[in-house]
Amino acid sequence: MRKNASKPYRRLDRSERAAIERGLDKRKSCRQIARELRRSPSTVADEVARNRTVCRGPNKGGRAAEAPDDACPKLLSWPHCCNGCRFRRYHCSRRWRCEYSAARAQALADAELRESRMGVDRGEAEFERAMELIRSDVARGLSPEQIALARAAEIGASASTIYRWIGRGYAGMSSLELRRRCGYKPRSHAEPSRQTSHGAARSFAAFMELPGEERAAACEMDTVLGLKSDRRCLLTLYLRAFKFQIALPMPDKTAASTGSALDMLEKAAPKAFRRLFSLLLTDNGAEFADCAGIERSALDPSARRCSVYYCDARQSQQKGGCERNHVELRKILPKGRGISFDGLAGRDCAVLMSHLNSEPRPSLGGMCAIDMLLAALGDDGRALLDALGVEKVPYGELDMSVGAIEAARRERGEGPLAP
Repeated sequence: MRKNASKPYRRLDRSERAAIERGLDKRKSCRQIARELRRSPSTVADEVARNRTVCRGPNKGGRAAEAPDDACPKLLSWPHCCNGCRFRRYHCSRRWRCEYSAARAQALADAELRESRMGVDRGEAEFERAMELIRSDVARGLSPEQIALARAAEIGASASTIYRWIGRGYAGMSSLELRRRCGYKPRSHAEPSRQTSHGAARSFAAFMELPGEERAAACEMDTVLGLKSDRRCLLTLYLRAFKFQIALPMPDKTAASTGSALDMLEKAAPKAFRRLFSLLLTDNGAEFADCAGIERSALDPSARRCSVYYCDARQSQQKGGCERNHVELRKILPKGRGISFDGLAGRDCAVLMSHLNSEPRPSLGGMCAIDMLLAALGDDGRALLDALGVEKVPYGELDMSVGAIEAARRERGEGPLAP
């Protein structure tokens, strides 16, 4: 038996209205539809007559309360609508037509229920008296909670009801009259970092026009953040050809700090810098806005040490190698562990890079990024590793967790990164 079928005067639901629509389309009688729904025939007939809608003529889509004088005579009796009529779709010349749609009927019924609950369940004089009391008390700085408690016998309304009456503007009142509603100070919001535009010459489309071998040897640049309260962050440089990841600490996420980090790297290993970082691909973050500072050589300010290109906005997959390798980096510096980058020293980054780049990669035939770099660059690669303090970690000692950095900090007599 249908749930709640024995409950008297239960309202028609969506499934029953859909059954009525199907029955009308199949030209079933009112009694037959009512018998299938276990409803009274008058309930079905009243439902169709009440919630049929106009499908042709004035007020199209609205409720068809009464049929006009020139309407089809079949609409004066069951089924009171054009459902099931053989002329419904074609060859009907009537200027006014109506139909029963379960979806529209449900919407009309729901709207009728909402309208029936609108307003206040009180007499006009009684409500005006209650609002006068509320207005006078609010003007004295009393809260709705205090009014509801002190005037329970006179008003007979809860605090939430008083809030609702005031919020809806009854008796000309406004929520701004409430002390707490207008007493909060504005929240401070950090200014969003501005997305910079660098023109077509530095766009990703221009980058894709470069020869394939140059694009394959490009370096992808990005930043990695710690806690929201941290000022320091990491500048990451990912060498596509070797899957080698560099992580340099920066004092803040600014364009000046980005240029300074690249200057330090160029001064420490100038030959390797020219070979590996001559082509950079990054995003439009504010920390990369100073393209001139990124490209200007620290050894010769009049020279250009690299060329920088920018991905399209919100297209991180255009430097997908760097984004994917950040997953490996987050194994060692995971989110949600309370690890502060403000306490991250350069030696910690050296440990991070050593373990990260000693990880064997299936895409490199089981070799690690350090082996690939040394095999391709030789002495220049070794000079870069020495400048960064990176050493190959044997597989048996490899630790792809924050424990790698914590162990090194304990050996140096320093405290943990996370409290």
